[in-house]
Amino acid sequence: MDVLVIGGTGLISTAITRQLVEADHDVTCFTRGRTDADLPAAVEFVHGDRTDDKTLNRTAERVDPDAVIDMVCFDAEQADAAVSAFADIAEQYIFCSTVDVYHRPLAEQFADENALRETEHDGAPVSEYGLHKAQAEDVFFAADGEAFASTIIRPWSTYGESGPVLHTLGTGSYYVDRIRQGKPIIVHGDGTSLWGPCHRDDIAQAFVGAVGTEAAYGEAYHVTSEEPMTWNQYHRQVATALDAPEPELIHIPTAQLRAALPDRTEMLEDHFQFSTIFDNMKARHDLGFEYTVPFVDGVRRTIADMESRDAIEPWDAANDDAVIDAWRAATDCFRSAV
Repeated sequence: MDVLVIGGTGLISTAITRQLVEADHDVTCFTRGRTDADLPAAVEFVHGDRTDDKTLNRTAERVDPDAVIDMVCFDAEQADAAVSAFADIAEQYIFCSTVDVYHRPLAEQFADENALRETEHDGAPVSEYGLHKAQAEDVFFAADGEAFASTIIRPWSTYGESGPVLHTLGTGSYYVDRIRQGKPIIVHGDGTSLWGPCHRDDIAQAFVGAVGTEAAYGEAYHVTSEEPMTWNQYHRQVATALDAPEPELIHIPTAQLRAALPDRTEMLEDHFQFSTIFDNMKARHDLGFEYTVPFVDGVRRTIADMESRDAIEPWDAANDDAVIDAWRAATDCFRSAV
Protein backbone atom coordinates (compact mmCIF):
# COMPACT_ATOMS: atom_id res chain seq x y z
CA MET A 1 0.00 0.00 0.00
CA ASP A 2 0.96 3.65 -0.39
CA VAL A 3 1.37 4.92 3.17
CA LEU A 4 1.88 8.53 4.23
CA VAL A 5 3.47 8.98 7.66
CA ILE A 6 2.87 12.43 9.09
CA GLY A 7 6.01 12.69 11.13
CA GLY A 8 8.21 9.74 10.32
CA THR A 9 11.47 10.77 11.98
CA GLY A 10 10.51 10.83 15.67
CA LEU A 11 11.09 8.27 18.40
CA ILE A 12 8.22 5.95 17.44
CA SER A 13 7.74 7.01 13.84
CA THR A 14 11.32 6.22 12.80
CA ALA A 15 10.68 2.60 13.76
CA ILE A 16 7.29 2.66 12.04
CA THR A 17 8.80 3.99 8.81
CA ARG A 18 11.52 1.34 8.79
CA GLN A 19 9.07 -1.48 9.46
CA LEU A 20 6.66 -0.24 6.79
CA VAL A 21 9.44 -0.48 4.20
CA GLU A 22 10.37 -3.95 5.48
CA ALA A 23 6.71 -4.93 4.96
CA ASP A 24 6.93 -3.79 1.30
CA HIS A 25 4.75 -0.71 1.63
CA ASP A 26 5.55 2.41 -0.40
CA VAL A 27 6.27 5.09 2.19
CA THR A 28 6.26 8.87 2.11
CA CYS A 29 7.09 10.93 5.20
CA PHE A 30 5.62 14.39 5.65
CA THR A 31 7.97 16.27 7.99
CA ARG A 32 9.30 19.75 8.69
CA GLY A 33 12.75 18.52 7.70
CA ARG A 34 14.28 19.50 11.02
CA THR A 35 15.06 16.04 12.41
CA ASP A 36 17.53 13.63 10.88
CA ALA A 37 16.80 9.92 11.02
CA ASP A 38 18.47 6.85 9.56
CA LEU A 39 15.73 5.69 7.18
CA PRO A 40 15.74 3.38 4.14
CA ALA A 41 16.59 4.98 0.81
CA ALA A 42 13.20 3.92 -0.56
CA VAL A 43 11.41 6.44 1.67
CA GLU A 44 10.23 9.61 -0.07
CA PHE A 45 9.85 12.93 1.72
CA VAL A 46 7.52 15.89 1.57
CA HIS A 47 8.59 18.84 3.70
CA GLY A 48 6.20 21.29 5.25
CA ASP A 49 4.27 22.35 8.33
CA ARG A 50 1.52 19.93 9.25
CA THR A 51 -0.39 22.74 10.98
CA ASP A 52 -0.63 24.72 7.71
CA ASP A 53 -3.94 23.54 6.24
CA LYS A 54 -3.04 24.49 2.67
CA THR A 55 0.19 22.51 2.87
CA LEU A 56 -1.66 19.55 4.37
CA ASN A 57 -4.25 19.64 1.58
CA ARG A 58 -1.57 19.83 -1.13
CA THR A 59 0.27 16.92 0.46
CA ALA A 60 -2.88 14.80 0.52
CA GLU A 61 -3.53 15.46 -3.17
CA ARG A 62 0.11 15.00 -4.21
CA VAL A 63 0.77 11.76 -2.32
CA ASP A 64 -2.72 10.30 -2.72
CA PRO A 65 -2.10 7.67 -0.01
CA ASP A 66 -4.07 4.53 0.67
CA ALA A 67 -3.37 4.91 4.38
CA VAL A 68 -2.17 7.71 6.64
CA ILE A 69 -0.34 7.30 9.96
CA ASP A 70 -0.54 10.57 11.89
CA MET A 71 2.07 10.87 14.63
CA VAL A 72 1.83 14.62 15.19
CA CYS A 73 -1.86 15.42 15.64
CA PHE A 74 -2.39 16.80 19.13
CA ASP A 75 -5.85 18.38 19.25
CA ALA A 76 -9.30 18.51 17.70
CA GLU A 77 -8.46 21.42 15.41
CA GLN A 78 -5.60 19.47 13.80
CA ALA A 79 -7.85 16.41 13.57
CA ASP A 80 -10.53 18.44 11.79
CA ALA A 81 -7.93 19.65 9.30
CA ALA A 82 -6.83 16.07 8.66
CA VAL A 83 -10.40 14.92 8.01
CA SER A 84 -10.90 17.76 5.54
CA ALA A 85 -7.60 17.03 3.76
CA PHE A 86 -7.84 13.25 3.47
CA ALA A 87 -11.58 12.60 3.18
CA ASP A 88 -12.28 10.46 0.12
CA ILE A 89 -8.51 10.24 -0.58
CA ALA A 90 -7.22 7.84 2.08
CA GLU A 91 -8.96 4.57 2.77
CA GLN A 92 -7.67 4.44 6.36
CA TYR A 93 -6.44 7.02 8.87
CA ILE A 94 -4.35 5.73 11.79
CA PHE A 95 -4.08 8.23 14.64
CA CYS A 96 -1.35 7.99 17.29
CA SER A 97 -3.18 8.78 20.50
CA THR A 98 -2.12 7.97 24.08
CA VAL A 99 -3.36 6.20 27.20
CA ASP A 100 -3.43 9.67 28.75
CA VAL A 101 -6.88 10.04 27.17
CA TYR A 102 -8.16 8.08 30.19
CA HIS A 103 -9.15 9.89 33.35
CA ARG A 104 -6.89 8.81 36.20
CA PRO A 105 -6.61 7.16 38.59
CA LEU A 106 -8.11 4.30 36.64
CA ALA A 107 -11.30 2.75 37.97
CA GLU A 108 -9.69 -0.67 37.55
CA GLN A 109 -6.36 -2.10 36.48
CA PHE A 110 -5.82 -4.05 33.29
CA ALA A 111 -8.03 -1.37 31.77
CA ASP A 112 -9.45 -2.15 28.35
CA GLU A 113 -10.19 0.34 25.58
CA ASN A 114 -13.59 1.18 27.07
CA ALA A 115 -12.17 2.84 30.20
CA LEU A 116 -13.50 6.32 30.97
CA ARG A 117 -11.83 8.94 28.80
CA GLU A 118 -11.35 12.63 29.64
CA THR A 119 -14.09 13.72 27.21
CA GLU A 120 -16.50 11.39 29.03
CA HIS A 121 -15.58 12.68 32.51
CA ASP A 122 -17.39 15.61 34.13
CA GLY A 123 -14.56 16.88 36.31
CA ALA A 124 -11.30 18.64 35.53
CA PRO A 125 -8.93 16.70 33.26
CA VAL A 126 -5.74 15.26 34.66
CA SER A 127 -3.75 16.92 31.86
CA GLU A 128 -4.52 19.24 28.95
CA TYR A 129 -2.45 16.91 26.76
CA GLY A 130 -4.70 13.95 27.53
CA LEU A 131 -7.87 16.00 27.09
CA HIS A 132 -6.76 17.36 23.71
CA LYS A 133 -5.82 13.89 22.47
CA ALA A 134 -9.23 12.57 23.57
CA GLN A 135 -10.93 15.42 21.71
CA ALA A 136 -8.92 14.55 18.59
CA GLU A 137 -9.99 10.91 18.96
CA ASP A 138 -13.61 12.03 18.99
CA VAL A 139 -13.11 13.80 15.66
CA PHE A 140 -11.63 10.69 14.07
CA PHE A 141 -14.30 8.41 15.53
CA ALA A 142 -16.95 10.72 14.07
CA ALA A 143 -15.23 10.59 10.66
CA ASP A 144 -15.02 6.79 10.62
CA GLY A 145 -16.99 5.30 7.78
CA GLU A 146 -17.68 8.73 6.28
CA ALA A 147 -14.36 10.37 5.39
CA PHE A 148 -12.27 7.20 5.77
CA ALA A 149 -11.84 4.27 8.16
CA SER A 150 -10.34 5.46 11.44
CA THR A 151 -7.97 3.47 13.65
CA ILE A 152 -6.81 4.80 17.04
CA ILE A 153 -3.64 3.47 18.69
CA ARG A 154 -2.86 4.38 22.30
CA PRO A 155 0.75 3.83 23.41
CA TRP A 156 1.87 4.33 27.00
CA SER A 157 5.48 5.12 27.95
CA THR A 158 7.70 4.61 24.90
CA TYR A 159 11.49 4.57 24.99
CA GLY A 160 14.29 3.56 22.67
CA GLU A 161 17.16 4.71 20.52
CA SER A 162 17.20 8.51 19.98
CA GLY A 163 15.11 9.03 23.12
CA PRO A 164 15.83 9.56 26.84
CA VAL A 165 15.57 7.29 29.86
CA LEU A 166 12.80 8.72 32.01
CA HIS A 167 12.98 9.25 35.76
CA THR A 168 11.00 11.02 38.48
CA LEU A 169 12.36 14.45 37.52
CA GLY A 170 11.75 14.06 33.79
CA THR A 171 14.13 13.38 30.92
CA GLY A 172 17.49 14.78 32.08
CA SER A 173 20.23 12.47 30.83
CA TYR A 174 22.36 13.12 33.94
CA TYR A 175 20.18 10.44 35.56
CA VAL A 176 22.01 7.76 33.58
CA ASP A 177 25.35 8.93 34.93
CA ARG A 178 23.99 9.09 38.48
CA ILE A 179 22.97 5.43 38.20
CA ARG A 180 26.31 4.53 36.65
CA GLN A 181 28.26 6.36 39.38
CA GLY A 182 26.19 4.90 42.23
CA LYS A 183 24.75 8.28 43.28
CA PRO A 184 21.44 8.49 45.19
CA ILE A 185 18.31 8.59 43.01
CA ILE A 186 15.17 10.61 43.77
CA VAL A 187 11.98 8.52 43.62
CA HIS A 188 8.46 9.87 44.04
CA GLY A 189 6.32 8.45 46.82
CA ASP A 190 7.41 5.10 48.21
CA GLY A 191 8.41 3.83 44.77
CA THR A 192 5.67 1.21 44.60
CA SER A 193 3.41 2.85 42.01
CA LEU A 194 3.43 0.99 38.70
CA TRP A 195 4.99 2.01 35.40
CA GLY A 196 5.36 0.20 32.08
CA PRO A 197 7.90 1.26 29.46
CA CYS A 198 7.65 -0.31 26.00
CA HIS A 199 10.39 -0.18 23.38
CA ARG A 200 9.58 1.76 20.23
CA ASP A 201 10.19 -1.24 17.96
CA ASP A 202 7.36 -3.11 19.66
CA ILE A 203 5.06 -0.10 19.49
CA ALA A 204 5.82 0.25 15.76
CA GLN A 205 4.67 -3.33 15.10
CA ALA A 206 1.11 -2.39 15.96
CA PHE A 207 0.98 0.61 13.65
CA VAL A 208 2.34 -1.43 10.76
CA GLY A 209 0.00 -4.29 11.61
CA ALA A 210 -2.97 -1.91 11.48
CA VAL A 211 -2.30 -0.78 7.89
CA GLY A 212 -4.99 -2.20 5.63
CA THR A 213 -6.38 -4.44 8.37
CA GLU A 214 -10.16 -4.20 8.09
CA ALA A 215 -10.65 -5.54 11.61
CA ALA A 216 -8.96 -2.34 12.82
CA TYR A 217 -11.38 -0.02 11.04
CA GLY A 218 -13.31 2.04 13.57
CA GLU A 219 -11.36 0.56 16.49
CA ALA A 220 -9.04 1.78 19.27
CA TYR A 221 -6.12 -0.22 20.67
CA HIS A 222 -3.75 -0.24 23.61
CA VAL A 223 -0.13 -0.84 22.67
CA THR A 224 1.65 -0.86 26.01
CA SER A 225 4.17 -2.65 28.16
CA GLU A 226 3.65 -6.24 29.24
CA GLU A 227 6.39 -5.92 31.83
CA PRO A 228 4.84 -3.51 34.37
CA MET A 229 7.11 -2.73 37.29
CA THR A 230 7.27 -0.52 40.35
CA TRP A 231 9.43 2.57 40.10
CA ASN A 232 11.81 0.95 42.61
CA GLN A 233 12.18 -1.99 40.23
CA TYR A 234 12.52 0.40 37.29
CA HIS A 235 15.60 2.10 38.75
CA ARG A 236 17.14 -1.21 39.76
CA GLN A 237 16.69 -2.57 36.24
CA VAL A 238 18.33 0.53 34.75
CA ALA A 239 21.24 -0.16 37.10
CA THR A 240 21.35 -3.77 35.90
CA ALA A 241 21.45 -2.55 32.29
CA LEU A 242 24.45 -0.38 33.16
CA ASP A 243 26.20 -3.07 35.25
CA ALA A 244 26.03 -0.51 38.05
CA PRO A 245 25.62 -1.12 41.78
CA GLU A 246 22.10 -1.29 43.18
CA PRO A 247 21.02 2.33 43.53
CA GLU A 248 20.25 4.08 46.80
CA LEU A 249 16.67 5.25 46.36
CA ILE A 250 15.59 8.43 48.12
CA HIS A 251 11.81 8.46 48.48
CA ILE A 252 10.16 11.88 48.58
CA PRO A 253 6.37 12.43 48.55
CA THR A 254 5.00 13.55 45.20
CA ALA A 255 3.27 16.59 46.70
CA GLN A 256 6.52 17.81 48.24
CA LEU A 257 8.45 17.36 45.00
CA ARG A 258 5.76 19.29 43.11
CA ALA A 259 5.87 22.13 45.64
CA ALA A 260 9.66 22.35 45.69
CA LEU A 261 10.39 21.68 41.99
CA PRO A 262 7.36 22.80 39.93
CA ASP A 263 9.40 23.32 36.76
CA ARG A 264 10.89 19.83 36.89
CA THR A 265 7.90 17.75 37.92
CA GLU A 266 5.23 18.36 35.27
CA MET A 267 5.63 14.81 33.94
CA LEU A 268 5.38 13.52 37.50
CA GLU A 269 2.10 15.36 38.06
CA ASP A 270 0.55 14.39 34.72
CA HIS A 271 1.90 10.85 34.30
CA PHE A 272 4.37 9.21 36.66
CA GLN A 273 2.39 9.40 39.90
CA PHE A 274 -0.41 7.16 38.62
CA SER A 275 -0.36 3.36 38.82
CA THR A 276 -1.69 2.04 35.53
CA ILE A 277 -1.80 -1.29 33.70
CA PHE A 278 -3.50 -1.79 30.35
CA ASP A 279 -4.89 -4.82 28.54
CA ASN A 280 -3.20 -5.34 25.15
CA MET A 281 -5.24 -8.40 24.15
CA LYS A 282 -7.18 -6.58 21.43
CA ALA A 283 -3.99 -5.36 19.72
CA ARG A 284 -2.49 -8.82 20.01
CA HIS A 285 -5.50 -10.34 18.29
CA ASP A 286 -6.13 -7.78 15.54
CA LEU A 287 -2.74 -6.14 14.91
CA GLY A 288 -0.27 -8.91 15.71
CA PHE A 289 1.25 -6.89 18.54
CA GLU A 290 3.96 -8.65 20.57
CA TYR A 291 6.09 -7.48 23.46
CA THR A 292 9.54 -8.68 22.38
CA VAL A 293 12.14 -6.30 23.88
CA PRO A 294 12.76 -6.89 27.61
CA PHE A 295 13.24 -3.64 29.49
CA VAL A 296 16.84 -4.29 30.53
CA ASP A 297 17.84 -5.10 26.93
CA GLY A 298 15.99 -2.06 25.60
CA VAL A 299 17.65 0.24 28.13
CA ARG A 300 21.06 -1.11 27.17
CA ARG A 301 20.31 -0.27 23.53
CA THR A 302 18.97 3.17 24.42
CA ILE A 303 21.96 4.08 26.57
CA ALA A 304 24.41 2.77 23.95
CA ASP A 305 22.73 5.12 21.48
CA MET A 306 22.98 8.01 23.94
CA GLU A 307 26.67 7.28 24.41
CA SER A 308 27.24 7.18 20.64
CA ARG A 309 25.72 10.67 20.41
CA ASP A 310 27.63 11.94 23.46
CA ALA A 311 24.21 12.75 24.90
CA ILE A 312 24.72 11.85 28.58
CA GLU A 313 25.26 14.78 30.93
CA PRO A 314 27.44 14.37 34.05
CA TRP A 315 25.74 13.16 37.22
CA ASP A 316 25.91 16.60 38.89
CA ALA A 317 24.36 18.53 35.97
CA ALA A 318 21.21 19.14 38.04
CA ASN A 319 20.72 19.95 41.72
CA ASP A 320 19.50 16.51 42.81
CA ASP A 321 22.06 16.31 45.61
CA ALA A 322 20.83 19.62 47.07
CA VAL A 323 17.25 18.31 46.92
CA ILE A 324 18.30 15.08 48.65
CA ASP A 325 20.25 16.95 51.35
CA ALA A 326 17.28 19.24 52.01
CA TRP A 327 14.91 16.27 52.30
CA ARG A 328 17.24 14.42 54.67
CA ALA A 329 17.57 17.52 56.83
CA ALA A 330 13.79 17.96 56.91
CA THR A 331 13.15 14.34 57.87
CA ASP A 332 15.87 14.53 60.57
CA CYS A 333 14.12 17.61 61.96
CA PHE A 334 10.77 15.84 61.89
CA ARG A 335 12.10 12.80 63.73
CA SER A 336 13.75 14.90 66.42
CA ALA A 337 10.57 16.92 66.97
CA VAL A 338 8.28 13.99 67.76
